[in-house]
Amino acid sequence: FLLLSTQGGLRAADGTPVALGLHSGHWEVGLLVQAAAEELQRLGCIPFAVAVSDPCDGRTQGTTGMFDSLPYRNDAAVVLRRLMRSLPTRRGVLGIATCDKGLPAMMMALASQHDVPVVLVPGGVMLAGTADHEDTAKVQTLGVRFAQGEVTLEEAAEAGCHACASPGGGCQFLGTAATSQVVAEALGLTLPHAALSPSGQPIWLDMARRSARALLRLAQRGLRACDLLTEAALHNALAVFAAVGGSTNLVLHLPAVAFHAGLPRPTLDDWIRINRSVPRLVDALPNGPIGHPTVRVFLAGGVPEVMLHLRELNLLRLEALTASGYPLAQVLDWWQQSPRRHRLRRFLQEHEGIDPDTVIMSPQQARARGLTSTVTFPRGNLAPQGSVIKSTAIDPSVVDPDGVYRKIGPAKVFIREKDAIAAIKDGRIAPGDVLVLCCRGPLGSGMEETYQLTSALRYLPWGKQVALLTDARFSGVSTGACIGHVAPEALAGGPIGKLRDGDRIQIIIDRHRLEGSVDLVGDANGIYGPQWGEAELARRPPRPDLAPDPDLPADTRLWAVLQHLSGGPWAGAVYDPQRLLEVLQPLLLR
Repeated sequence: FLLLSTQGGLRAADGTPVALGLHSGHWEVGLLVQAAAEELQRLGCIPFAVAVSDPCDGRTQGTTGMFDSLPYRNDAAVVLRRLMRSLPTRRGVLGIATCDKGLPAMMMALASQHDVPVVLVPGGVMLAGTADHEDTAKVQTLGVRFAQGEVTLEEAAEAGCHACASPGGGCQFLGTAATSQVVAEALGLTLPHAALSPSGQPIWLDMARRSARALLRLAQRGLRACDLLTEAALHNALAVFAAVGGSTNLVLHLPAVAFHAGLPRPTLDDWIRINRSVPRLVDALPNGPIGHPTVRVFLAGGVPEVMLHLRELNLLRLEALTASGYPLAQVLDWWQQSPRRHRLRRFLQEHEGIDPDTVIMSPQQARARGLTSTVTFPRGNLAPQGSVIKSTAIDPSVVDPDGVYRKIGPAKVFIREKDAIAAIKDGRIAPGDVLVLCCRGPLGSGMEETYQLTSALRYLPWGKQVALLTDARFSGVSTGACIGHVAPEALAGGPIGKLRDGDRIQIIIDRHRLEGSVDLVGDANGIYGPQWGEAELARRPPRPDLAPDPDLPADTRLWAVLQHLSGGPWAGAVYDPQRLLEVLQPLLLR
């Protein structure tokens, strides 16, 4: 059996670092590998273990390192697939991964192993600091808050030193890493109640051992990856994504997993449909209203608890097979009566004073608490092929009583993120503005995350009065009136690349009906409406300063072209060999 992981760093026997990894998420993953390997040995199997580590988006946000972030996912998936094929005698594959790019890459790689048994072990989550300390999302805004005089240097140092309460695990919020763990479990790739386990704890190590036993059972029963990854499983993953209020980056990752599994990729209309039909049931960082850390979601019952509520609403495909070897219907029957469920929920109540039903809620409770569905996909003359916004994370104070966010504001247009960040710091962005950041899609910057912008707007007192429009993407912890994934991107001829300073942009987001639009409606001289905007955009040439970032690596330029020809971000930003051959064959035959 082959054990693939994303472990990073070098640990001494006592756990002290010999060499650091790039992030906490892969720091303790080697312990899971060891526990699983020892269990396979105990069962009379021969384990092989190799690793492909991964970068940290939190480390590279706001730097040129972010230009490699999304492309790295594809690179890692390619290497993982090559490693699997390099052990042709493998009876099964156990994937162990945690964070933003390593875990989606692992899912893509396992999905490609159609005829091989596979099980995924999520690497777990970091424990949160005490209630009076900031989480790992908020501490990333210390630079901007210090520049604005919101915190002192001493306060910033104190916050940074207390954000992480354990050395390993993914971040404490439902960002891309945690959402990927949740989605992996909803796909049936993991054992029940595996996502969001607290890194380094006995229950976390036990998951690795049980996953090793599960892989052997699948192999003995002849159950393969293609038996787990079905259209029913994909439906369940979409439903659970909506119910937990997950990261918008899964709009990129789930289609990629589906592609490698040989399944139809979810379309924009599929995302819209599922997010309209599935209520949000989880109160977790960054969405709120309270914003519990992810370990509390685990203690409250995690993915199986969410699925119990979705089953009551008839929103799941219960015939889907899971890594346990049993269909989802049986798994949920077991979970409902499980001593594990009752023990952990009681622990949350008694030791933290948190009612588990206020973390994972029934639909009735969720409505009463004001939880709205998570994601809206606006279209309009500035996003004719779609865009995405985590609408539930718009500050309620700027939403009208009918649940609709309405804004018309002047555009402040930037080509580079660092210029936009500088404008925020030195006061050139004012309440009421629409900050436009273009040329940051795949062809411009590798579709970087713009968390430095979204976090600054979230934590500055006037930031909620500013909207953001970009062809880039966002960190999974981003909040606010931030619209990303605008398609087509500026360098692919998208109308966002024709905007000028002073243009009037209208944004309408209905948080209840999950409908939205983003349109050019006027210029500095007046408001004329969306039809005028459409005609004006058709008349205008692109901005003369549109260009890929001069620091964009050649590797990323190649990735950008290949994924663009393969369908682009809305198709998962994958490499589609068949589509590429269709495009390139005429050139090859010249």
